[in-house]
Amino acid sequence: MAERPVALITGASMGIGEAFADALAGRGYDLALVARSGDVLERIAARVRSAHGIDAQAVVADLEDAPSVERAAQAVQDRFGRVDLLVNNAGYGAHGRFEAIEPARETGQIRLNIEALVALTNRFAPAMLARGSGGIINVASTAAFQPVPYMAVYGATKAFVLSFSEALAEEFRGRGVRVLALCPGATRTNFFQVAGEGAQAGRFRAPADVVRTALRAYERGASYAVDGPLNRLLAASPRFARGSGRRERASTAHAAVLARVARSLRDDGVGPRGPLESGGCRRPSGVRARGVHGGRLRRPSRSRSSRLSSSWRLM
Repeated sequence: MAERPVALITGASMGIGEAFADALAGRGYDLALVARSGDVLERIAARVRSAHGIDAQAVVADLEDAPSVERAAQAVQDRFGRVDLLVNNAGYGAHGRFEAIEPARETGQIRLNIEALVALTNRFAPAMLARGSGGIINVASTAAFQPVPYMAVYGATKAFVLSFSEALAEEFRGRGVRVLALCPGATRTNFFQVAGEGAQAGRFRAPADVVRTALRAYERGASYAVDGPLNRLLAASPRFARGSGRRERASTAHAAVLARVARSLRDDGVGPRGPLESGGCRRPSGVRARGVHGGRLRRPSRSRSSRLSSSWRLM
């Protein structure tokens, strides 16, 4: 049995998953690192062991395959005896016309982005609840807040992750187990090599920035967190109404919100070429977001943007 807390991180071989490994090792967690790339995982495990004096296990598994999910979970249980923090980070997206994307890639997103995440949560959450301590961070996306044409399945899987995580956060409230949905935007990893550059919207954020946002929100007990001020703006923008007239009015309101945040960024000295750190801009008056910023408004909009996406194949 491990004396230090244990974190299981899926998709740990690069990008946000690797950044979680570095951050959590620095906080004294032993690590179970799960991905398909065994050589890469072993190098990361060796590095964090040496740098932080913790134990790190490399578990090679293809989480699109249900039996592999269970084998990976059992390997972690056998090594450490428990999991204190589950980071469901593995995922990928496919960009293009729905009819042009291979069906196997579409169903693969569902198996990895949803089914593996739910299976691992189901595997480890009951023990956390029995102990009265633990946590789960599920990596969703800014794509969770609106339908995403040309990434229809990907966006739908991330909407599931957000809804599922917020529901569990409420179910587990007061029982010692925290659940956070992390919603990054475009992040500097290999996602767009897999999904295609047409999936990108906005500036790239660094994986370490995304993880800092996640851990701050997790420690505050938020049920979800959107990384980056512009991404938070888009997540909090009004839902586009059905019907051409209402949609036009909603679009006008959306543009007004964008203009207001742009002015706020300029007022705070954060221009188009300046830093866009998560604490670097003032929230415009009248614009409130739930989750990491608090507030009790309705779920942020599912706008018409077809180019927001964030999670990627990390295995």
